Amino acid sequence: MNNLQNKNISNRVKKILFAVGVIAIIAIGFFAVLNIAQKPTNNSQKITVVTTLFPLYDFAKSIGGDKVEVSLLLPPGVEAHTFEPKPSDIVNINESDLFVYTGKFMEPWAEDIIRGISGKDIKIVDTSAGIELMKEEEHEDKHGTVHEEEEHGHEHGGIDPHIWLDFDNNKIMLDNIVKALTEKDPANADYYQKNATDYKTKLAQLDNQYRTTLSKCESKEIVYGGHYAFGYLGKRYGLAYESAYGISPDSEPSAQDLAKIVEQIKKEKIKYVFFEELVSPKVAETLAKETGAGLLLLNPAHNLTKKDFENKASFLSIMEKNLVNLKIGLQCNE
Repeated sequence: MNNLQNKNISNRVKKILFAVGVIAIIAIGFFAVLNIAQKPTNNSQKITVVTTLFPLYDFAKSIGGDKVEVSLLLPPGVEAHTFEPKPSDIVNINESDLFVYTGKFMEPWAEDIIRGISGKDIKIVDTSAGIELMKEEEHEDKHGTVHEEEEHGHEHGGIDPHIWLDFDNNKIMLDNIVKALTEKDPANADYYQKNATDYKTKLAQLDNQYRTTLSKCESKEIVYGGHYAFGYLGKRYGLAYESAYGISPDSEPSAQDLAKIVEQIKKEKIKYVFFEELVSPKVAETLAKETGAGLLLLNPAHNLTKKDFENKASFLSIMEKNLVNLKIGLQCNE
């Protein structure tokens, strides 16, 4: 084989290798582009929302629909007052677009989280903004008069943070969430507003059912064997409200407190004592045993049991069940 033949073979080999290299580069580029196309970009991702309590979780999901990815910080079955966020919770919040809570009085631990948030693009939503907060001892007695319970061991002067138990407050909370979502995603502002309007319509219908039902009751007095949670509801519908515990998770009723409530139940001939789902019913059971009263659940709705959460219970469905039990407990006529 002469030098010319060797040179031709060499040139052909080089051309073949070059062609193979070009094909390889094109193939790599094609798969790279394909891979990028398969990964959602920041523009196509849903807005991520972390909520502290169940009502906020339900509100955000209802408003955001398929435009958002909502998570509940409080694990099902856990009492909100005693909750302590894990490091993984902090990571999830830092990676979210919105962090939604009810305010410093219900979730004091949320304030620490907010101070430690490093993501500058995270929007903090205090849903209590614009709501007139009620003091713990303010409520209406069965004659519709606002008074203070000076003698039952509550935390006098403490703020009642259970704002979602007034349906008008819920409308303000919905508006606060809509505003935050719209600022994050102005292109879908009308979508969020429509969903919020639909939810408000359902709230108004349920509010009307409460008002109609609770206006026709033999008793106008709720005796609650749980924490002080239903002050807003009692005030809204002209019901007297007495709880064995104060707002604080550390509060415990004294023997004197319980003796006064027992006396009150007997004097007023109250037929039922209500208990709180995620708190030991021991106190409510004691009151019922001492007076012969029955027991009924009244759920403050800040969180759900694992079973209810898995069954996709909603805030509205919880409040509907509460009305059923209030109707029985307060002996309301059709």
